[in-house]
Amino acid sequence: MAAGGSVVAVAVLVVVGMAFLGSASPAPKLTLPRADAGSAPVDGSPPGAPKSSLPVAPPVTVTVHVAGQVASPGVYAVPSGGRVTDAVIAAGGTSPEADVEQLNLAARLSDGERIYVPRKGEAPPPVAGTVPTSSSAKGGGPAGPVDLNTATAEQLEALPGVGPATSRAILAYRSSHGRFRSVTELLEVPGIGPAKLEALRPMVRV
Repeated sequence: MAAGGSVVAVAVLVVVGMAFLGSASPAPKLTLPRADAGSAPVDGSPPGAPKSSLPVAPPVTVTVHVAGQVASPGVYAVPSGGRVTDAVIAAGGTSPEADVEQLNLAARLSDGERIYVPRKGEAPPPVAGTVPTSSSAKGGGPAGPVDLNTATAEQLEALPGVGPATSRAILAYRSSHGRFRSVTELLEVPGIGPAKLEALRPMVRV
């Protein structure tokens, strides 16, 4: 009788367990949200709108190099939008020998600019790319190549080995033949041979 009761009890437990498992809900599946085509970005801006960015502030200062007749030549940071006079003041002002008439003290400064304050009686520094005049060529030759098609007699005579006779011959050749097409064409000018041409080649251009 006891053995039969045990079998009945086990059978009841099995039935109750199966009923419990059958009624239990399945575990929910974990899914990540997927952005829709028309959904707004995470930052809340409307679709297709450019991302917001902080405005870039203009530079507060510019860096310039002040040289020549000033109390303390060097590199200085001056307020953006400043004038040449501000840079000169930053360098301690001018010396008694300075010729400020050659400067445009009201010109606006740009970053990386060099301001040179010349001495009284000193010629301003030559501008790159310009043909030097006879006064700038004294004592050391021209500062850059002389254009054979635009040079004056004085500019030609400043070249090494070119005297008044050779200068007149170059101008006469230019008048009768037109523009020089190459530096080598100087060989057609009376008084200029291969040796003189090679000496002049780095000093002239067309």
